[in-house]
Amino acid sequence: MEQRASSQDRTRAALARAHEVAPTLRAFVEIDDDGALAAAREADRRRAAGEESPLLGTPIAVKDDVDAAGHVTALGSRAFTRPAATDGALVAALHRVGLVPVGRTALPELAAFGVTDSARYGITRNPPALGRTPGGSSGGSAAAVAAGVVPIATASDGAGSIRIPAACCGLPGFKPTQGTMPSSGGWHGLATQGCLTRDLGLAADYLDAIGSFPEPLRRALDSDPGLLRVGVTVDPLPLAPPLALDPHVAGAVRLVADRLTDLGHRVRPVRIRGDRAQAAAIAVTTRILAGLHDTAAGADHPELLEPRIRDLARAGAVIPAGAVRAAVAHGRRWGARVLDELGVDVLLTPTMRGPAPRVDRWGGPAHGTRVGGVTTLTSMGRFYAHTPLFNHTGQPAVTLPVDTGAGLPRAVQLVAARDRDALLMSVAGRVMSAMR
Repeated sequence: MEQRASSQDRTRAALARAHEVAPTLRAFVEIDDDGALAAAREADRRRAAGEESPLLGTPIAVKDDVDAAGHVTALGSRAFTRPAATDGALVAALHRVGLVPVGRTALPELAAFGVTDSARYGITRNPPALGRTPGGSSGGSAAAVAAGVVPIATASDGAGSIRIPAACCGLPGFKPTQGTMPSSGGWHGLATQGCLTRDLGLAADYLDAIGSFPEPLRRALDSDPGLLRVGVTVDPLPLAPPLALDPHVAGAVRLVADRLTDLGHRVRPVRIRGDRAQAAAIAVTTRILAGLHDTAAGADHPELLEPRIRDLARAGAVIPAGAVRAAVAHGRRWGARVLDELGVDVLLTPTMRGPAPRVDRWGGPAHGTRVGGVTTLTSMGRFYAHTPLFNHTGQPAVTLPVDTGAGLPRAVQLVAARDRDALLMSVAGRVMSAMR
């Protein structure tokens, strides 16, 4: 029988790789050699004592948006400087299952943007294409996984921040139903925790171990979902006038629709009503801006926030509390029926309007330019127009890479009803197998 490598050996290899790529990628804001090796020794002790689990001793990178005792949760900002006194719920769960954190990964300030750069940490780059962004806000986590530093990294998603980096880096990215994972709920319930990996099996193992789901996701990955009604739409959420859809993205959607048809599913085009989409766009924007204002208000040194973040925080400050409550209630109500209104079990969409953007597409302090925060967010909304709706509705959504022969990765998104994470994982697994 082949002997499994020790956690210490795997962790040393991950740390070496993290240091090797650090100057080029800037995926990490902190590499914790001593802490990681101590955790790896403990994992090896637990295994020697007879404990077994698929995650025990596995190196993991942790996005810099969750508390770990003794570490500053900087949120990509110069404005947060106090170390956390205790582990947050997610980090406590990582230790419980024996994962080995090797460092903390980069994100844009306050997780606000779909590119990962900041005045504090500079520009994070995409391993397959260094002139491109790994997306955001979980761009550092995506870059760490795509570069082979670690097999898994934590990620959070408030408007697409798991799915967008996965799409940019050619990875699968599964956003679970809101409320299933610890340390979730930011931006007035838009955000949920998850992970980034190179394969869905490891993602399912992680979600099962850390989260709480009606059915195990790992078992669902290899199961038959039955014959389903699949709706296809390429219409974006109208946060702003959309950009033209890249032909290779459109081709990726058609290719996956064809594979789903080959698997026996009933696939047909659908369209979300314009008034429904417009109301959701307003509610999403309300929750994001109010959430950014709340986070900025907790800064240790608010004067050090980037100008574009101060712009967004000011915009959020004028939103009445009643409007935020109404936006949250709208998401709950519509999320419970949106797929029923369309008459489908699963929805297929693009993930982004094109491939990973260039790192300097939207400028910002790391690029030596000043662009207003609202202007930046609006422009990004034209490109990242397919993901925020499903944060608002709380539904599980997964992005899958599709090889269209275009060089840079393209991706599609699949969406299921709330708490149907197992069904979505099953469909995603079948699509990935069919694509291979």
